[in-house]
Amino acid sequence: MKPYEKSRRNLLGGIAGLMGASTLGAKAAAAVLTPGAAEGPYYPTPAMRTPDIDNDLVRIRGRVEEAGGEVFTLRGTLLGTDGQPLARHRIEIWQCDMDGNYMHPRDSRSVNFDQAFQGFGHDVTDNGGSYVFRTIKPTIYPGRTPHIHVKVFDGNRELLTTQFYIKGHPNNARDGIFNRMSKAEANTVSMEFVEGASGLEATIDVVV
Repeated sequence: MKPYEKSRRNLLGGIAGLMGASTLGAKAAAAVLTPGAAEGPYYPTPAMRTPDIDNDLVRIRGRVEEAGGEVFTLRGTLLGTDGQPLARHRIEIWQCDMDGNYMHPRDSRSVNFDQAFQGFGHDVTDNGGSYVFRTIKPTIYPGRTPHIHVKVFDGNRELLTTQFYIKGHPNNARDGIFNRMSKAEANTVSMEFVEGASGLEATIDVVV
């Protein structure tokens, strides 16, 4: 084999190796499952929800005012462990209002719940597995770090219950549920807020 042919073959082999490593790296990243977490005591049953349960928790249909709190857009992609997007899956979120009140009768503080806040909403992933919500930055609930509860369904089958957190929030270090996760797991469910085209937003991809 001529020297230049050997060099060319080595170069092509190196490129192929890098491409293979890149593919394996992407699959390995996708294979990191989003960690599950406790549902908590305040999951709102259908009877407790407002008639408006869309993906905009800041405005309830028929009301003029919007919810109090710092509004942001939560978006992401739902993926399988093979890295492929999962379409037509239902994602639910629920959280307390800006003052730490849940829309649930078992929460004794719920009498002061922000009536302009939807409290619970859902979206259905599109063909690319994307979901989006308009909601408020989670606030501190007594005894917990700020968080948003999340469920993922395939039809009627629940695939995941988890929670999203604020990246770097000082209360994370004192939160029992947050600290059950490894650092890698915590990173997958930690929201980092940036200024987007329509205002503040955060992106969390979910792997099930």
